[in-house]
Amino acid sequence: MSATFDPLMVTIAQAGAPAPMAGATLAHYLFVSAVMFALGLIGFLTRRNLIIMFLCTELMFQAAGIALIAFSRFHLNHTGETFVIFVLTVAAAEAAMALALVVLLFRRRESLDAEQWDEMSG
Repeated sequence: MSATFDPLMVTIAQAGAPAPMAGATLAHYLFVSAVMFALGLIGFLTRRNLIIMFLCTELMFQAAGIALIAFSRFHLNHTGETFVIFVLTVAAAEAAMALALVVLLFRRRESLDAEQWDEMSG
């Protein structure tokens, strides 16, 4: 028995599957990415709590990742996904270092207010 390609069977099998990026365009993803990045930037600049500032930087990293993946999918190559893997790796290392620093700073002054650490000098 030989295996042959039957386009009718493929059409029937994929009848319930949605088309890739059927309803959303590149502009939709870029808009979501820009809003997330703006929220992260506003949160970072206006809040003084170190943990909130850290979470806002993570939000900006994720917004950049969404934009990279959207452009990668739009241009049908995998370069964006590769860069997102590196961004996530850097974000994980940054998260470990930032949380360790926050714990150390909290032990010193028992406060997470960034303004108390303005006068730090070496």
